[in-house]
Amino acid sequence: MEIRILGAHNFETSSTKLVSLLIDGILAVDAGGLTSSLTIPEQEQVRCILLSHHHYDHIRDVPAIALATHQRTIEVYAPAITLDVLSSYLLDGTVYPKFTEWPSLEKPRLKLHSLEPYKEELIAGYRVLALPVAHTIPTVGYQLTSDDDKRLFYSSDTGQGLSACWDYISPQLLIVELTMPNRLRRIALESGHLYPQLLGEELLEFRHSKGYLPPVVLVHMNPTAEAELKEEIAQVAQELGASITLGYEGMMLRL
Repeated sequence: MEIRILGAHNFETSSTKLVSLLIDGILAVDAGGLTSSLTIPEQEQVRCILLSHHHYDHIRDVPAIALATHQRTIEVYAPAITLDVLSSYLLDGTVYPKFTEWPSLEKPRLKLHSLEPYKEELIAGYRVLALPVAHTIPTVGYQLTSDDDKRLFYSSDTGQGLSACWDYISPQLLIVELTMPNRLRRIALESGHLYPQLLGEELLEFRHSKGYLPPVVLVHMNPTAEAELKEEIAQVAQELGASITLGYEGMMLRL
């Protein structure tokens, strides 16, 4: 399994992009920085998109990749509420065409599929398990399992209580959100995000529950606090004796 981090931040700048992962060139997980990171030939290889929730920085490029797609349908999977928001606000025919019906009902640019939490589905050759995580709106994380049993868990945006997922997964890599430094812990808790100290507590629960702790890569960082986050995460990694690193645009990971 090859994981390419297309976007690793929660703000877009000249050097940072919104959150999006690409698995083996064909399966996108969240779509904040999807099209802005790929060439047209690379976009043409994307077969499916998994969406974690309907905040703009995770769905923005869904209509954009549909606009660039020709003679094929991209399958989009997400919780029902996420698909409802996507259809009502970005694919309603006002801001973009109704790509779920265009250019024809028989062969639209996008086809939407609702996912149920805790029910594993086979998508583009991967076993996909959606698990609810704590955020300000309904949100899921995903465990992806390849046909050779390589396993990744992506938390998406989440706050206190991520450890509720640990009983259901056994990943070889964790890609977890980390948005704010410790000094902003109150705001992080109110907005359903992690800060380094809380992340360390959730990862310690993983080790207690599973008996191991895989490498951890962090995304969704606030670019203005990245130096601070890097320093605080280094301390967490040292305390846990674990591999915990900040992700970045263009980062390649392999399982």
